[in-house]
Amino acid sequence: MEQTPKSRRTAGEFDLIAQVFAPLAAGEPGALGLLDDAALLDLPSGRRLVVTTDTMVEGVHFAAGTAPEDVAAKLLRVNLSDLAAMGAEPRAYTLNTAWPADLDEAWIRRFGAGLAADQKRYSIRLLGGDTVRTPGPLVLTVTALGLVGRGEELRRSGARPGDDVWVSGTIGDGFLGLMAAEGRLSFLDAAMARRLVDRLERPTPRLALGRLLAVQGLATAAADVSDGLLADLGHICRSSEVAAEVDRERLPLSAPAQAVLELRPDLRTALATGGDDYELVFAARPEAAEGIAAAGTELDLLLTRIGTIREGTGVRLLDAEGCDITPDKPGFRHF
Repeated sequence: MEQTPKSRRTAGEFDLIAQVFAPLAAGEPGALGLLDDAALLDLPSGRRLVVTTDTMVEGVHFAAGTAPEDVAAKLLRVNLSDLAAMGAEPRAYTLNTAWPADLDEAWIRRFGAGLAADQKRYSIRLLGGDTVRTPGPLVLTVTALGLVGRGEELRRSGARPGDDVWVSGTIGDGFLGLMAAEGRLSFLDAAMARRLVDRLERPTPRLALGRLLAVQGLATAAADVSDGLLADLGHICRSSEVAAEVDRERLPLSAPAQAVLELRPDLRTALATGGDDYELVFAARPEAAEGIAAAGTELDLLLTRIGTIREGTGVRLLDAEGCDITPDKPGFRHF
């Protein structure tokens, strides 16, 4: 992790890099102990490097006061979710941090501990990065590197008319988790509300599913659900030059989400647009259904067919009667 000149930094900050971040690079030869200006990475024969990056800003992507361990987990996992969508295995990551002047050392140490825990969980190590001070809010950026067999990578551009549309896990928990964190689901059982907040703060990247879909050739196109199910399926449709229809009643919902809808049925459509689920949405030929079902059993993961790829453009959301109920805003917009 590149350090700014000593004249501009304190000894304490050098100590933090050595004590908190250098251990995260242990076991990664290419990191060179975070002592050089750059890192080195060898690629195995027949594998391609997959690169993705995400930035999180305090007050935009996570609330002030969020536990540093949760910030670390989400920062790493949203990048791993992008690797999952390409069918890649995690290899290493870089970390850029812009620390506010009033951020205390204890927060940074807890943040580092959170990264260490997830590194162990997902078999990935720190490769390098940069650390600076900022007069603005806390800004954190991870660039994740993964490996995928040449020709195995999942793309957004392979969907064809007649393909089925599938999604992993459950949809809408991230959106409801934000509502719960903001105190807008006070009627919900506390344990269920906590489950929703956990889905928001600590999403599960579907790495094993992505690898299986890629290696077995089960999916024709894939994306992760970060901006909203309809929005991210729309990315697939634009890249593949096709349209899609989604049956709202088929969307897989968690027990807490179902409990919310019992009292707030008006939120049902919003679950398809809310984002922050970090599940995989993917297209597959109908004949792949048996293999996809077997994959769900092998991974103990719910996989649900929710729609169909059609000729045309755009994504349509249909109700139980087949009527078009597509919302004007399909998901989160950064600009």
